[in-house]
Amino acid sequence: MHIGMAGAGLSCAVIGRALAEDGHKITMLESRTHVGGNCHTERDSETGIMVHTYGPHIFHTDDDEVWDYVNRFTTFKPYVNRVKATTKGRVFSLPINLLTINQFFGTTMSPDEARNFLEERADTSIVEPKNFEEQALRFIGPELYEAFFLGYTRKQWGKEPTEIPASILKRLPVRFNYDDNYFAHRYQGMPEHGYTAMIENIIDHPNIEVHLDTKFDPENVQDYDHVFWSGPIDTYFSHKFGRLQYRTLDFERSTKEGDAQGCAVMNYTDEEVPWTRITEHKHFSPWEDHDDTVIFHEYSRACGPDDIPYYPIHRTDGDDILDKYQKAAQQEEAVTFIGRLGTYRYMDMDVTIRAALDSLSEWCMERGL
Repeated sequence: MHIGMAGAGLSCAVIGRALAEDGHKITMLESRTHVGGNCHTERDSETGIMVHTYGPHIFHTDDDEVWDYVNRFTTFKPYVNRVKATTKGRVFSLPINLLTINQFFGTTMSPDEARNFLEERADTSIVEPKNFEEQALRFIGPELYEAFFLGYTRKQWGKEPTEIPASILKRLPVRFNYDDNYFAHRYQGMPEHGYTAMIENIIDHPNIEVHLDTKFDPENVQDYDHVFWSGPIDTYFSHKFGRLQYRTLDFERSTKEGDAQGCAVMNYTDEEVPWTRITEHKHFSPWEDHDDTVIFHEYSRACGPDDIPYYPIHRTDGDDILDKYQKAAQQEEAVTFIGRLGTYRYMDMDVTIRAALDSLSEWCMERGL
């Protein structure tokens, strides 16, 4: 079969590789000048630092199959994501853990004491949190919510926390010990030579043909036996039901001598600070040694028609436009919608790979392959 792939990010790379190994011809069209999508990494020409061009990506998973899969194509080096946050002129450890709690309240509580302390501050009248704010007030109380999440959420999403689903906050743990590892997954690391090199290795197969700087026109679907579409689902349908909402990111890059902030990620939770965080990219490759440093100030805003979509915006009251696109997608027998943009879901890299493997398995089963 001749398979068309709209995009050359993780989703298309994983599916394209599997189909190529099964003898199918793959034509991959990528609108950017590089593969990897938002995972793209490259060496900074000035400092030699491996830069995460579209913001930091840390690989973490509990999925054995996914971990084994990525290790087929690259060497992962140990990396632990330890995020810090600046609020009201003070620096704290994230996610909220026992050190954060004791620092913030000026206490020396034990785990049980801290758990009871927060429970006393929590709004226990909220039985089933319906939005981000209720989730926060129910489990951490007003002080920590206002210090670490209220202003940051408004900047990141451009909405009030009451308009955002509670599930967004559920992704962020609260720990009653001194563990400051941002992720609790068994496997965590960074590809030694960057994500772009890893994805280049995945799609390095004689049955895969890649065309960069080339948009996939939905009108050309009939040129292929099947198409896997990883672009925005509303773009495929020419926005006939309206545009889905996304947040995009702007980056202000600067180079400094030495070490700028002493950590890879520093969140700025105060609403009056215009950026959401500063990332220092040499700390994402701690096995390397660089005299200078590259930092990115990161800003979040509404995504316009010509911007790169990063985060799909899900509202607590649902989305009629999304429902229409999803129903239309189900009617497209020659197209499978995949990935973060094709399914309008925020997904970490490991979930993206898992979803791609599962989507491929379902597609093959339906066709008896």
